[in-house]
Amino acid sequence: MHVTTLPYAATGAFSALVTDYLTQHAALKPFYHHFPTLEAFGGQIEEKQASYSAESRARLVASVQEQYQGTNLPPSVAANIALLAQPTTFTVTTGHQLNLFTGPLYFIYKIITTVKLSRQLKEKYPQHDFVPVYWMATEDHDFAEINHFQLFGKRHEWQTEKVGGPVGRMAVDGLEEQVLSQLSADVPAAFAEAYRKSSTLSEATRSLVTELFGEMGLVCLDADTPALKQALVPALEQEISAQASFKAVQATNEQLTNAGYKPQVYARPLNLFFLTDEGQRERIEPESDAFVVRNTELRYTTEELLTLARQQPECFSPNVVLRPLYQELLLPNLCYIGGGAEVAYWFQLKQVFADNKVPFPILLLRNSGLYISKPNAGKLRKLGLTATDLFQPLAELKKQVGSTVGQEEVSLKAQQDAMGGIFKEITDLAQRLDPTLVKTVAAEAQKAAAGLSNLEKRLIKAAENKHEIVFSQLTAVKDKLFPNGDLQERVENVLSIVINNPEFLQQLLDSFEPLALEFTVLEEE
Repeated sequence: MHVTTLPYAATGAFSALVTDYLTQHAALKPFYHHFPTLEAFGGQIEEKQASYSAESRARLVASVQEQYQGTNLPPSVAANIALLAQPTTFTVTTGHQLNLFTGPLYFIYKIITTVKLSRQLKEKYPQHDFVPVYWMATEDHDFAEINHFQLFGKRHEWQTEKVGGPVGRMAVDGLEEQVLSQLSADVPAAFAEAYRKSSTLSEATRSLVTELFGEMGLVCLDADTPALKQALVPALEQEISAQASFKAVQATNEQLTNAGYKPQVYARPLNLFFLTDEGQRERIEPESDAFVVRNTELRYTTEELLTLARQQPECFSPNVVLRPLYQELLLPNLCYIGGGAEVAYWFQLKQVFADNKVPFPILLLRNSGLYISKPNAGKLRKLGLTATDLFQPLAELKKQVGSTVGQEEVSLKAQQDAMGGIFKEITDLAQRLDPTLVKTVAAEAQKAAAGLSNLEKRLIKAAENKHEIVFSQLTAVKDKLFPNGDLQERVENVLSIVINNPEFLQQLLDSFEPLALEFTVLEEE
């Protein structure tokens, strides 16, 4: 495996906020705590150790053990669950929705980054232990975002009428007929079996993720339980009584905007959902002197809602503004690993953490990558291209390949400039003789420029036609590795690679360097 890296900015696929963060731009420093370096984790460990109680740790361990009860645990997962009980153990966490069959590749990259960083921290701080955790977004209710995956250009989709509630609680009804039975025989049996032997989407996702990453010690956590929701009670009280998170995020959003960045999310007056008896997840909104649950008849006074929060916190579900806080309340966590959009919205939450007296974790952009199979790597070499060349626009690539195969570069810029000079002389003459003709001259100049531009395009096309086969190959490779013009990791499923390369996950683990903060290209040799 040949590994190349390049700056994220050089890919043209990441926001200014992300690339500025990676270069530690001064304008962003107020929005995060420690920047992700190995040395910075020393201070983060001290802060988390001082704030994370033995009661919180005991509650976490008991819940994780219960969630894995009755399953055949890989030894490394069992060992890491045991380690979580120790006061010297901390977590590195990533979170993601319960995408069918893991969804796009970047979910895999998130987890590999999390596992790799945990191992590197153990080398740096041997007196501590570090457990990689996958926070399962079981309470999310956007079924349309997770019910499909793409494999070899075909979209596999699961449809069901039972939508609107936490997806983790959903039964996997209809999945066999709509998806599992339609899969190619090349798909590893473990993928389909994870769903066949499970009753809910949460169970199926944990089963599949454990199959893929269990040997690496990854621990999955489903926070949609009454026991774990007890940790959320103080935050619920503050949210209901003071709407503190709304005020904090609004103020931060203004600061971000003034610094030249667009906020990723917007807070609501109350950043909570209500989990109804019917299995729905509905917004709670203040209305006059009460709180109402949308699409229901439920209505509460402030005191009634506070009482419910204290007695039955499992009825409440945090939205995107409070979910990160809930995570950090539950876990002895040091670092959150996410994609660009996630890093962006975490930047809006630092004050929310301060208001709740919870340490703000280190934020790390997950590793991103481009995988180039051996056949595609061979095509690149024949075209005279390197893997990093591919990040250029197709038009630029055609010029580069064209020069390699002896295509004459066509440009009529010199002629356009000369013609512009000629019309400038004519305009000056018209101005002296009859100013009313100046507009006529300008119109003719515009017409001539357009004609020359059109002629240039036709000449370029003629030059390309001489090497049509080469350019077709180039276009095909570009489309394959950047489907729909997007990064491969945002479209393709891991199956598109592991079917032909069963060692792919280990290759990722060997190749990714989480703290290098660079885009990784993996090229089969």
